[in-house]
Amino acid sequence: MRQLPLREFRTRGLKALGPDEGQGVVILCNRQGPAFFLVTVQPGDLEAQGRELLRAQAKASLRAWQLRAKALGLEQMTDEEIDAEVKASRAERRASGKSGS
Repeated sequence: MRQLPLREFRTRGLKALGPDEGQGVVILCNRQGPAFFLVTVQPGDLEAQGRELLRAQAKASLRAWQLRAKALGLEQMTDEEIDAEVKASRAERRASGKSGS
């Protein structure tokens, strides 16, 4: 996977991708770091490809949250403890006037 400055992609377009255009994944970066994945579209069902990309993003996000919970020592919480945390958080939101929806 190669990285490409977002500014270069904006100004040069497909030329910025070079001879490997359409091969694999390119990470577009801005000043803050990686910002976007540029993924080659395969012939066929575009909606299915889009769903697969979203599924992969969701799995990566879930894994990151699992690792965070483990680092904080939260992976051993019982369902009752989780329910109590959710209830307390909702009560706190109601008290502060935030709906969370």
